[in-house]
Amino acid sequence: MAKPRAIFFGTPEFALPCLRALCEVTDVVLVVTQPDRPAGRGMQVVAPAVKRVAQELGVEVIQPKAVRKPELAARLRALQADVALVVAYGRILPLPILQAPRLGCLNVHASLLPRLRGAAPIQWAIIRGEPRTGVCLMQMDEGMDTGPVLACSEVEIGRDETAGELAQRLAALGAELVRSQLARYLRGELTPQPQDHAGATLAPLLAKELGRVDWERSALELHALVRGTQPWPGAHSFVQGQRLKLHRTSVLDASGRHGAPGTVLRADRHAIEVACGSGVLAIHELQPEGKRRMNAEQFRAGARLASGVRFTNAEQSA
Repeated sequence: MAKPRAIFFGTPEFALPCLRALCEVTDVVLVVTQPDRPAGRGMQVVAPAVKRVAQELGVEVIQPKAVRKPELAARLRALQADVALVVAYGRILPLPILQAPRLGCLNVHASLLPRLRGAAPIQWAIIRGEPRTGVCLMQMDEGMDTGPVLACSEVEIGRDETAGELAQRLAALGAELVRSQLARYLRGELTPQPQDHAGATLAPLLAKELGRVDWERSALELHALVRGTQPWPGAHSFVQGQRLKLHRTSVLDASGRHGAPGTVLRADRHAIEVACGSGVLAIHELQPEGKRRMNAEQFRAGARLASGVRFTNAEQSA
């Protein structure tokens, strides 16, 4: 019996487990991904992760610069696909494309809808202190993650888990949803459940300035910010006129006032302990601008960091 015919839309590494899962359960006749773009310090043109893997799998790839041109929808209709799967493609698809496959387009979204609709649900789940998150397989409509939900899987967010680490877990979880639920959808065995739009929250794209540390906030909030902005844009602060990226932290004390916010209370080989608006944040790994990532002991030795020095949210001396 022939496998169902499918189209895949996706761009970054997060989409790869779902692409591989889709290839297991369907005949993927086309992969649509974003154009190659400059990346890295050398700004060399780099192909999206999905393109590289699709080519390894022997699947045809296209990279349209625009998705609203009628020629693209016509090409997709001509494929006579049963379904399309969209995973972190990075563009909003117009109705003609959503309707091109026989059973429409499905999306693997990395949140428990209707919470955290938008482009950065994994990061915002951590930044906002959500205890749990997950992935949903949903039918797409013209809205931003507003379509009916077909199936979900939940996970707890680790106390010290970063957005990068959580993304890996959710990508694998999404692939399992594709393996276990897509065939059921194609057989008409899943009942779409409308979202409760009144309970919706948004997860917009991250801005670089989001990572600027405001030491007036609580240690719990700042620990969540550091984790949620990994690997991009990264949380940053300034000490003794030097810009620092904070890579790994923990909450030493979650409450109480221990000194002026930003004040170094103690610095040893294990951590740099900094007073917050409430509680104490321990910095374990950090990176001075233009230098390599280092642990607290390495930084303390080079910076001669002592108690009473102030971390600030602006480029000025303590």
